[in-house]
Amino acid sequence: MADAIKGVVLLSMGEPESLDAVRPYLRELLSDPDLVSLPVPFLRPAFAWGVSILGSGRLRRTLREMGGGSPLVRLTARQGQALEQALRKRGDFRVHWAMRYGAPSAQDAARRLQAEGAQSVVALPLYPQYCKATSGSSLKDLKERMREQGLRLPLREIRSWADHPGFVAALGELVARTLARAAGQKAHILFSAHSVPLSFIKAGDPYLADVERTVAAVSGVFPDIAHSLSFQSRGGRGEWLGPAIVDETERLARSGVEALVVVPVSFVCDHSETLHELDIELRRAAQAAGIRTFLRVPALNDSPLFIEALEDLVLRAEAAA
Repeated sequence: MADAIKGVVLLSMGEPESLDAVRPYLRELLSDPDLVSLPVPFLRPAFAWGVSILGSGRLRRTLREMGGGSPLVRLTARQGQALEQALRKRGDFRVHWAMRYGAPSAQDAARRLQAEGAQSVVALPLYPQYCKATSGSSLKDLKERMREQGLRLPLREIRSWADHPGFVAALGELVARTLARAAGQKAHILFSAHSVPLSFIKAGDPYLADVERTVAAVSGVFPDIAHSLSFQSRGGRGEWLGPAIVDETERLARSGVEALVVVPVSFVCDHSETLHELDIELRRAAQAAGIRTFLRVPALNDSPLFIEALEDLVLRAEAAA
């Protein structure tokens, strides 16, 4: 008797793979009420259309400096392929990936699951720390597309894995390799997470607590190295989580730090916020502030330890059913 087909959907934010995809991507992103709150909801389509035009220039310039597009979708596909290969040793698992904004979409994933005859689904957001604007929005989107497709299957949701041992080990391995390049210098580990509006946290969103769990777990592997937490990618007005990463970098330079080791903790794939915001913009600011050695820890991408961590998350979700 054949094994039951078990679906897995990796959920990611998405990012344009070409310059032509920038405006459609921004329109879809800005139309998401979980990400952008407006006092007059019926104006959302006009708001998304207008800002996608006015705000597309900066993203297009960023992507152009990265070679014309983001590698995020391609890297997510590599993660999915590696995870399926690992899971196939445990049963008939079919792994798909869905971008919250852009392609392939959650609707694409739902259609593939239906065509394959999947009998259960594990939804695994590729955001280690839960936030309503990322994990929450992606999970809701997948459930809506499955419902539209008439796909009524047991759905196991993995909401947060901020201090999962495999995730911590995978990230710690990359930090250790990077720290070795700063031997003999006064080094500081600067953890960087995506900022969110403070209103999210005040309303009970666990994102900040989750980020702090990640930082505590990874920094615990390096007890003799000083560390701090900062936030990047602020995207609007009002109060946002801080300190901002440039401000923290400048403070560390004034304190005498020679080697800055930047660890992105809320991104598991390289994309514009690592390849441009950190590698280009922050590096420039760090050098101007007097940091002698600037090192950025690579994103996890499809590192073997990280794929093992994802495999464990899926198997634990299946076993808990």
